[in-house]
Amino acid sequence: MSVLYSETQIIRTLDRLTRSQLTTFIKAEIVTPVQTESGPAFREIDRARLELLCDLTEEFDLNEDALGMIMSLLDQLHTVRNDLRKVLSAIEQEPSDIRRRIARTLIDKYEN
Repeated sequence: MSVLYSETQIIRTLDRLTRSQLTTFIKAEIVTPVQTESGPAFREIDRARLELLCDLTEEFDLNEDALGMIMSLLDQLHTVRNDLRKVLSAIEQEPSDIRRRIARTLIDKYEN
C-alpha cells in the first residue's frame, strides 16, 4: 500500500513548505492531492514534486505560472523517457538482424 500524507503531515515532512505555498500549488493545479474519506492526501510523488517546487521557488523565485510550466515539461519528459524504455525493450526482443537494421537506420538518420 502506498504512503499517503495529510496536509499537516506533508507540511511537517517538508520543513520548507508553508501552508500558504501548498494552497497556492494546489490552486494552480501544480500538485493535485488525491481525495480520501479523511480529506485531501498526498502521495510520495506529490512529496517529491513539492520538494522540487520548494527548491525552484527558493532558488529562482518563480511564480505559479512558471512553476506550472516547468512541472508540465518535466512530466512530459518523464512520459517520453518511459515510452523510449518501452520501445527499447521491444527492440531488444527482436532478432539480431532486425536490431542491426534499426541501429543502422538510426545512425544514418542522425549522421546526416
